[in-house]
Amino acid sequence: MTNLDIWLLAVGLAMDCFAVSIASGIIMQRIRLRLMLSMAFAFGFFQALMPLIGWIGASFFSHLIEDIDHWIAFAILAFLGGRMVREAFKDEDCRHEFDPANLKVLLTLAVATSIDALAVGISFAFLGTYSITTILPPIGIIGLVSFVLSLAGLLFGICFGHGIARKLRAELWGGIILIAIGTKILIEHLFFS
Repeated sequence: MTNLDIWLLAVGLAMDCFAVSIASGIIMQRIRLRLMLSMAFAFGFFQALMPLIGWIGASFFSHLIEDIDHWIAFAILAFLGGRMVREAFKDEDCRHEFDPANLKVLLTLAVATSIDALAVGISFAFLGTYSITTILPPIGIIGLVSFVLSLAGLLFGICFGHGIARKLRAELWGGIILIAIGTKILIEHLFFS
């Protein structure tokens, strides 16, 4: 893989983080620097960690992950998205806001958006990346790009999401985005891989 290939791969992997960050920014409605940095770090960290785990485990269980990674990502994102959509239609008294600041929600989103990166780590092993020194630069680039695009998505959602959030409940948009991302992952793996 060339350096350009790795950067393009990193951008492609980070698109899910970017979209989820936009939805989270719409819900946040204002800049909260510590939370934004925590979210971007979580997305970047898991996007970098998953290829490493995939690369390490490739010799043991690669055939299992390749068959189900898209189903796991779809199930997690559809569940979270469905929950957000359901919350959007509840009466104000009964609603529990989807809170991207909640650690459990944040970690679930970070893992769900990085499942594809696990498969990428497996492919690195099959492409001849045999040492830790050769895997570190690509996973560093993947983590950095995911961090930067997550911050950009949060800022975009905060700055431009207020009009959307006023007209429709932010949870509805966030839920639709999560379900769409999960569906995209599933379709890509079922029909285009």
